[in-house]
Amino acid sequence: METQKKRTCLLIVSVMLLIATGLPSCRPKSATSAFSEDAAEKAYVAPGQYDEFYDFVSGGFSGQLAVYGLPSGRLLKVIPVFSVNGENGWGFSEETKPMLNTSNGFVPWDDSHHADLSQTGGNYDGRWLFINGNNTPRIARIDLTTFKTAEIIELPNSAGNHSSPFVTENTEYVVAGTRFSVPPDYADGDVPINSYKENFKGHISFIQVDPATGHMTLSFQLLVPGFNFDLSRAGKGKSHGWSFFSCYNTEQAHSLLEVNASQNDKDFILAVNWKKIEEYVKAGKGQKQPCSYVHNVWNENRHAATSETMKEALVLDTKEINDACYFIPCPKSPHGVDIDPSGEYIVGSGKLAAVIPVFSFDKIQKAIEDKAFDGQIEGVNVIKYESALYGEVKDSGLGALHTEFDDSGNAYTSFFVSSEVVKWNIKELKVLDRVPTYYSIGHLSVMGGNTVKPYGKYLVAYNKITKDRFLPTGPELTQSAQLYDISGDKMKLILDFPTVGEPHNAVALPADLIKDKQKQFYDLAENQHPYAAKSEKEAKVVKEGNVVHIYMTAIRSHMAPDNIEGITLGDTVYFHLTNIEQEWDIPHGLAVKGNTNAELLVMPGETQTLKWVPAKTGIFPFYCTDFCSALHQEMQGYVRVSAKGRNVPLSYTLDDKPVGK
Repeated sequence: METQKKRTCLLIVSVMLLIATGLPSCRPKSATSAFSEDAAEKAYVAPGQYDEFYDFVSGGFSGQLAVYGLPSGRLLKVIPVFSVNGENGWGFSEETKPMLNTSNGFVPWDDSHHADLSQTGGNYDGRWLFINGNNTPRIARIDLTTFKTAEIIELPNSAGNHSSPFVTENTEYVVAGTRFSVPPDYADGDVPINSYKENFKGHISFIQVDPATGHMTLSFQLLVPGFNFDLSRAGKGKSHGWSFFSCYNTEQAHSLLEVNASQNDKDFILAVNWKKIEEYVKAGKGQKQPCSYVHNVWNENRHAATSETMKEALVLDTKEINDACYFIPCPKSPHGVDIDPSGEYIVGSGKLAAVIPVFSFDKIQKAIEDKAFDGQIEGVNVIKYESALYGEVKDSGLGALHTEFDDSGNAYTSFFVSSEVVKWNIKELKVLDRVPTYYSIGHLSVMGGNTVKPYGKYLVAYNKITKDRFLPTGPELTQSAQLYDISGDKMKLILDFPTVGEPHNAVALPADLIKDKQKQFYDLAENQHPYAAKSEKEAKVVKEGNVVHIYMTAIRSHMAPDNIEGITLGDTVYFHLTNIEQEWDIPHGLAVKGNTNAELLVMPGETQTLKWVPAKTGIFPFYCTDFCSALHQEMQGYVRVSAKGRNVPLSYTLDDKPVGK
């Protein structure tokens, strides 16, 4: 009987995969006609005009974050986060290297899945953006005045940081759940894999955010049963103070999850009352457990990062606080869990379910009060499905993944298998409209769709397969985003645009919220970098044994010093480049022939350092890599590297005058 059950489940999954992979092979008749007649007009932003929204899109396996303007779909910037970036030296310059430190050492890559924005009163406030590193569990904070990664904190006791980073209503916390349950860092992890049920545990992290600075601190972690925690959302309005996590593999399988983690008719949503847990923390509950994790912070005045290793984390066992955590059964293998603007309705998205379950926060509270439980799992009470359920959306689609909301009481759910977005009314649970996507949609984003007051107007579908949507580029095709106008009763496709990496999740906010708050340049007077040269008079070359420090300035259209001799093979050379411009949009770059890391791209008023270890003797040009003026080509210099024993004196040129000879 058990074997037959597994075969049946495998058949279901296989059919769904065949549908998913087969959809793009036959071009739908509506693939072109799906565009409305006024689509181009609606997506058009005239030259010199600004887009209405900033759209922040995770870069997936690129490890970065891409910023687009909407409705034009124009790529505005790629923000380096978890992966090195040769374009501007992120992770290559001496100042940025510490940002990629982890307890595993320097990690130059990660998989960035989900982005979320800081909130005040349940609305985006335009201060910070948070994004997760999935492979090496980390959360980054990006400053939206500089569009630069300001902080990265590693998460101990975690693996596969997929269920993060989701922000509470007033940015009290950024929350994160572990995708892969594993033995905790504070336990002996050298255990047989088939001891999964005994030794593998999940941890959910609550990272506190300083309301003034954004500084992140790991406040506490919850020890939870060893399931796979997939996604999360924080409550809002009446459900503020709660967070909800989807989880699958409640079978606690450890191989061939495609079949073995699809046995149960229902998995769970974990509801966490973090306000209650705060009370336990204040009362001294929990235990500080030894672990090692790294916290990296960018200093805006020193233009450099510091990296600190933390040694413990406060862990609370859900067995001991079972009035703060509850499981809610959810049809099969839920992926997304999303909260409507009122905070009353919690939508589960069972990937293998034929319905969309909608739960009621009020009914959940009453079920807890009435103790309407259906047993416990490792001390955590399981609320009866019917006691928490508001209702189910029938005949919705295949492969539900994610839901977001507009400002008119409607929900929009992405369906991966049937490649479509379905619009439905929250209170009536009635399907109102559906549109095809091209193809195999994952996440979707409604403007402000995770706030108490969504902006509506547009929806973006982030698709996994493009096939015939763009010019072919070999075996690997770009993935895509598609923009829909949702201002009327019917959704209308108005734009396709390609994306950076694999787009998972995105958040968008009105441009007016942040565009006038952008930092234009760094004030030289506030530059506290220890090797800054704030004027050409401070430019110099200093040799200390086998280490050479070049205090260099860049301004249109020369670099100083520009001819350097006395470097000996075996020396380590540090180019400390200060861009002494004090005007917006005038960066300067630096590249040295034969250097083995990257260039620098230095903003006005900023100082960055390029390390160079010459591999041979000779003359090595250096130059500005960012075209900045009509005489950009003239921004260059030379470094002479001599053999040991040549005794070439240290010298350099400033303002066409030799120094040191």
